[in-house]
Amino acid sequence: MSQNQFWKTIALDQLDKDQWESLCDGCGKCCVLKLEDVDTGDVHYTDVACKLLDCENARCTNYAARKTHVPDCVLLTPDNLGILSWMPQSCAYRLIYEKKDLPDWHPLITGDANSTMLAGYSVANRVVPENSVDEDDLPDHITNW
Repeated sequence: MSQNQFWKTIALDQLDKDQWESLCDGCGKCCVLKLEDVDTGDVHYTDVACKLLDCENARCTNYAARKTHVPDCVLLTPDNLGILSWMPQSCAYRLIYEKKDLPDWHPLITGDANSTMLAGYSVANRVVPENSVDEDDLPDHITNW
């Protein structure tokens, strides 16, 4: 095991800020609007992006102040990972929380910040901004990522 694979040896709650942030693969899936079925509790992803997500590169346009502009934005912490069942199956935070390996396309494995997009796991260029979709039409935008 390479020494730079810190996620294999350091607990999530012991990571420093840079290590924590580097776990994000930049897929943008956590930043698409989701619909929850009130009867089953199932969560459905849409192809509609949060107003702060740059639809071309799947990056937040105001990451530092995102909670100010999007009050219901969920800030991930080691303490809330266990209750965020809507997080994407491929999310590094979720995978590590579940004691699983990172996928081979993850930027920490490849050394390439664009590897998530190149491997087809990003929402980049595959989503529309939320201000372009009427809320009543969101069910028409359900998609499988």
